[in-house]
Amino acid sequence: MSASTDVSTPEPDLIIEQCALARIPGLDANLLLQALDRCGSWEALLTLAPSDQRALGWPRHTLAVWPDRALAQAEADAKVLQRLGAYVIAADDPRYPTLLRNTGDAPAVLFVLGSVKSLNSPQLAMVGTRHPTALGQQTAEAFAFHCARAGFTITSGLARGIDGASHRGALQAEGITIAVLGTSLELIYPTEHVSLAEQILASGGALVSELPPGSPPRGWHFPRRNRLISGLSLATLVVEATRRSGSLSTARLALEQARDVFAIPGSIHNPQSQGCHYLLQEGAGLIDNAETLVTNLTKSPLNQYVSTPSLPQNTTPCARQLLDNPQEMLLDALGYEPTSVDALIASTGLSSESVASLLLALELEGRIESDTSGRYFRVMDLGS
Repeated sequence: MSASTDVSTPEPDLIIEQCALARIPGLDANLLLQALDRCGSWEALLTLAPSDQRALGWPRHTLAVWPDRALAQAEADAKVLQRLGAYVIAADDPRYPTLLRNTGDAPAVLFVLGSVKSLNSPQLAMVGTRHPTALGQQTAEAFAFHCARAGFTITSGLARGIDGASHRGALQAEGITIAVLGTSLELIYPTEHVSLAEQILASGGALVSELPPGSPPRGWHFPRRNRLISGLSLATLVVEATRRSGSLSTARLALEQARDVFAIPGSIHNPQSQGCHYLLQEGAGLIDNAETLVTNLTKSPLNQYVSTPSLPQNTTPCARQLLDNPQEMLLDALGYEPTSVDALIASTGLSSESVASLLLALELEGRIESDTSGRYFRVMDLGS
């Protein structure tokens, strides 16, 4: 994987000093900015006498490793990042994403592989279960496709399930997508998403982490990662989630960051929809079509803090191929929830032979799919 060259590179010594920030416990963007404002420069901050360091008001465990112990590992970190072609973006850097900086718990430094410019683009966070239904996965791809076509960057966590589907939907639209990692940049997790990460970079997107090189996947990394996903974004969309899903923590963090939260409703019989229904009961915005979501994102007052969406030249939805009347009847009767053949026969009035023949034709065309119990459902059309 290689990085974009859309920004200049700071001096090597400053990179090492900034790498050290990621290894200082308890240091966030606000504390760093206050200290730099007080000291006037990085050099002055790094050379403060111990008594003056205590006057910064930093937590004791933060001062215990600043700066000598943190700098001891930072040189090796900088070499790893240089090999990757990654960038180190500290909170005082004008390239640091404005929306994230304005949150209460932003990291002092971000490590970025790919397009740094994309961090200040208008973003939609898309999250959900790692074990989606086929319909949930299609829904995530379709919504990501449509929003990416409208010029919004799709931001997610590169996890299995809804995260991966969201990234892929944006890529299919030839849009931009950002993956926020729960590992360091050189340790892609899950490993089966290495190819997806490479596609994200090749398409002009970015991989982002607050973790220094050598940080493997740990359970506590991912809840921390979630605040970055929501903090980078204008709003968060939850596609499918159980009541105990980590995606609900992302939604909670988004609310704490004064960001909009939207959820897509599903079947009352689907446990993967219970988390979305809970969010809707708690006041999340109900989203049942992509056009409404794009309208909400476009009207967000937070757009003043990000760059204007770059709309593709062709934003006209792909024309849906017209079907013969019997097929139209069957598609009208067949929703996006699995439906039995008997129910389709009853609702269309068609013979069992006709329904079987039409279902086969539609399945071969890729317009419908069947589940393990022999029920059928429509496939989301990514072009609409």
